[in-house]
Amino acid sequence: MNLAVLPTISTTFIVISAIFVALGWRQIMKGNREKHQRMMLWGAGFALAFFLVYASRTIFVGNTSFGGPDDLKLAYHLFLFFHITLATTAGVFGIVTLLHAFNKRFAKHKKLGRWTAVIWLLTAPTGVAVYVLLYVLFPGGETKPMIDAILGT
Repeated sequence: MNLAVLPTISTTFIVISAIFVALGWRQIMKGNREKHQRMMLWGAGFALAFFLVYASRTIFVGNTSFGGPDDLKLAYHLFLFFHITLATTAGVFGIVTLLHAFNKRFAKHKKLGRWTAVIWLLTAPTGVAVYVLLYVLFPGGETKPMIDAILGT
């Protein structure tokens, strides 16, 4: 398998996840709990698939450095930090929101779920923007697998 395709796959999973979250939110607004549950579980599944591909790629292939002009590096890194903060927050909130639903604590689920969905629906487009900046507009620089960095190879 050509590992260069992994960022495209993981970014596609982000987009699919966000679509399912939006559809799930719409279903609960219409009072369709079962459809809401199905859509949100699909959204969570694609978010998990994204994370597994991303984490595996980071460990075994590495992170791609910004390949754009030096005068944009600071702006890119600030944007990346914003995206990572959103993604981490959405991931933690997502797990807690799902646990509330699975444990039938629906009042807490509803209260936190609104925030979780909004944060994820902001995370997804910022993830796509990072992808475009790293792989479309400014093809990335060097990568070094985390495992090599840890092992000193």
